[in-house]
Amino acid sequence: MRVAASLDGQLVLVTGASRGAGAAIARACADAGADVLVHYARNRAAAGAVAEALGPRCAGLIAGDLAEPDAARAVWDQAVQLGGRAPDALVLNHGIFEAAGIASHEVDWRANWARTLQVNLVSCADLARLAARAWLGGKGGSLVAIASRAAHRGDDADHASYAASKAGLIAMVKTLARAHAADGLLAYLIAPGWIDTDMAPSDAAARMRAEAEIPLRRMAAPDEIGALAAFLLSGACASATGATFDVNGASYVR
Repeated sequence: MRVAASLDGQLVLVTGASRGAGAAIARACADAGADVLVHYARNRAAAGAVAEALGPRCAGLIAGDLAEPDAARAVWDQAVQLGGRAPDALVLNHGIFEAAGIASHEVDWRANWARTLQVNLVSCADLARLAARAWLGGKGGSLVAIASRAAHRGDDADHASYAASKAGLIAMVKTLARAHAADGLLAYLIAPGWIDTDMAPSDAAARMRAEAEIPLRRMAAPDEIGALAAFLLSGACASATGATFDVNGASYVR
């Protein structure tokens, strides 16, 4: 029997939703019946295009550069104001993938680590905390965070900070799931490999190398991430709370 994901009546905040996997997650949630709050960092035109595609299912656009230490609170407050209540679900999709190898200048190395951890981990923890505080005590809620296979296998020489940030994200979400499942907080992780977005290698040779290490012989489509996120948020398999779902074409099997 096929179980269709339903998010009827749910208010969902999707971060980093102006493009790529975030836009696909927003579409999948809207298709499942949710009202979607579309967060973006700077590209309002791209976010507006996503909102237009969602039509009446778009509950509003939220701007916020999560590299700024206080941005998570501002994003959450905008979500509550636009939605008229705290979101019922949160998708932590935003992130950066910036290079700094061991040969980098110390100033650049430290700046890369500070910025990557702020965006990919600390801002996620801040938003998850605000959501948990709204959900605990009876309301309940669901969270999906987009991690990476790099959290498990590591990444290339220039992206140690990225791998570390995603490993920390997994540990944080697992902890929330273990601590608060009995209070109605459900939390899941998706750990993709390459997703076929503008963050994937654009050079033909680099793309060929990336795809060659994937047994499926292709990158994950953004819509695959969207479909899984919407299903998890639907509560159709609540006992999976705390789990990490690998979406990498068998390029890393645990």
